[in-house]
Amino acid sequence: MRDEGFVLLGKPIDNSRVVRQVDPRSRREIWLILLLVALLAGGLALYAWPALEIRRSGQATVDLFREKDRLLEEKRKLQLEKAALENLGRVEAIASHELGLQPPLPAQSIVVEVPRTTPAGQSVAREGAAPREARAERPRAREARP
Repeated sequence: MRDEGFVLLGKPIDNSRVVRQVDPRSRREIWLILLLVALLAGGLALYAWPALEIRRSGQATVDLFREKDRLLEEKRKLQLEKAALENLGRVEAIASHELGLQPPLPAQSIVVEVPRTTPAGQSVAREGAAPREARAERPRAREARP
């Protein structure tokens, strides 16, 4: 048959009186499928989560080792800088050449003696006190304990 420009119109169908009923079996199947998909997704998440945590902790370990190496290098540089700054010859050269300082004359020097304090719990031997050996020979009053 050839289509020669004819349009065939079908008979109109009136579905206004049709009442749709829900099939309880199809609703149960949909819930079972959703439960199965949720179980599969949960299983996949439980399988992948430890692997991701292991990878994340491994990356954190690598980052910490890099930070440690960087800090050790920085420490080495700071120690070298400290040694250079503490070099007394360098300090004296800067003081004399750049700042124009001269060593003080003996008449300009003043010696200040600071009394030493003893830390708590320690005592200093008094002048004229008997040595330990002499004290050990004396009898002690507390030795006879019951």
